[in-house]
Amino acid sequence: MDAMKEEIDAIERNDTWSLISLPKGQKSIGVKWVYKLKKNVEGGVNKFKARLVVKGYKQKQGIDYEKVFAPIAKFDIIRLIFFIAAMNRWQIHQLDVKSAFLNGVLEEEVYVDQPEDQPEGFIVKGKEHMMYRLKKALYGLKQAPRAWNLCIDKHFGEEGFTKCPYEHGVYMKIYLNDNKLIICLYVDDLLITCDDEQMIVDFKSTIFRRFDMTDVGLMSLFLGIEVHQKDDGIWICQKRYAKELLEKFRMNHCNSVSTSMQTGVHFTKEGEGKLVDSTLYKSLIESLRYLTVTRPDIMYSVAILSRFMENPRESHWLAAKRILRYISGTFEFGLHYQCSGDMRLLGYCDSDWANDHEERKSTSGYVFYVGSTAFTWCTHKQKVVALSTCEAEYIAAAAAACEAIWLKNLLKEFFRKIDEATIIYVDNKSAIALAKNPVQHGRSKHIDVRYHFIRDAVLMGYISIEHCSTEDQVADLFTKALSTPRFLKLLKMLGMKKVLV
Repeated sequence: MDAMKEEIDAIERNDTWSLISLPKGQKSIGVKWVYKLKKNVEGGVNKFKARLVVKGYKQKQGIDYEKVFAPIAKFDIIRLIFFIAAMNRWQIHQLDVKSAFLNGVLEEEVYVDQPEDQPEGFIVKGKEHMMYRLKKALYGLKQAPRAWNLCIDKHFGEEGFTKCPYEHGVYMKIYLNDNKLIICLYVDDLLITCDDEQMIVDFKSTIFRRFDMTDVGLMSLFLGIEVHQKDDGIWICQKRYAKELLEKFRMNHCNSVSTSMQTGVHFTKEGEGKLVDSTLYKSLIESLRYLTVTRPDIMYSVAILSRFMENPRESHWLAAKRILRYISGTFEFGLHYQCSGDMRLLGYCDSDWANDHEERKSTSGYVFYVGSTAFTWCTHKQKVVALSTCEAEYIAAAAAACEAIWLKNLLKEFFRKIDEATIIYVDNKSAIALAKNPVQHGRSKHIDVRYHFIRDAVLMGYISIEHCSTEDQVADLFTKALSTPRFLKLLKMLGMKKVLV
């Protein structure tokens, strides 16, 4: 009852609805109460939380809602913010907006009835037959995230912030003394960092007058990511999440292994063994995918096993359990963004030619650094069949070039002084020659035009394709299963280590 009253009070404070008779020809969509136990940081039960949630599945596009997209900051950008803060020895603060979606103003006419499961005292006496017309969003509405994003975006604009054109979840304000205040928005969580702590104090006082918010203080736990802000930099990991994952799948007492995937094993849709529970398999793979936010070392194995979620076999299930066995011995691993003055952006890219034994497509992988620790990485199956190792490497380099140009433009928004070409290391000399040669010839005329833009990027000086030995090719970690010595070597090159806190 206390939780429900707190929710209703928040709704009324925000002037979310008005009680009226339902206009003729209009319809009402239902609402329901949803409850959950809200836990504190240490994992103990704190109190109940109640939400009045709209039955959004009853909405019809064009009638109850139009656009629904709302941008949020990607984890690549959040990790980049970690590096920027560590490099400049800035602190990162966190704010949480209470009942954020209730602030979003609706453009459409949406009506909800008074829920049937309302206890006595919540239904307006004498007006039981009347409906609520929503002025602002409720949780469950398809357009609720967008309405909230437009609201907070308008507020930032009024306060003099500029939205980053390359990442719409990031805002920045530059003061007269050239100090910068950077805001990273992830739905209803705000991450704040800047040159001067007083600027953060002033920002908090301003936004607290506009929204009902919780001041979390220094960022320490964000969406399951543990953040440790120390004198020597910022450590991030998911130790607690990894432990919970092992317990959930009853693997917390298993024997650990040294790599996440066995070498020389090829997976197909037919697989080996009987079909396994696809719901359980999907749950495990999706949980592992979220662990890759701070664990690039399992990215390749998780990406490969993600291809078999519809009809998983025992061989796929055992390979997924092997990842858990690897995690059980390395759950304390994380990334350390150090206090370094090196702002040079550089990347590695690689491919494994025709490693998909069904479609014969290759796998691309790339990783980018600013400083000594990786902050963005990717593994994906190429969209076309490559006719040679050279072509597969060339396609992988094109994907890395796209990412490099985007990241370079993003860093320019923060620092304004990044003019040198971004180096991308490739271990195939033929692919490098192909990227640097602007002339179409027999070896490349069949390659899709979209991949040839890399030549213009090299010619314009945006990127520079350089050769590195296969032994030093870090992106190998994202394209194939490796032996233990090589796996551990590349792990160290990624900047991964045991979190010392």
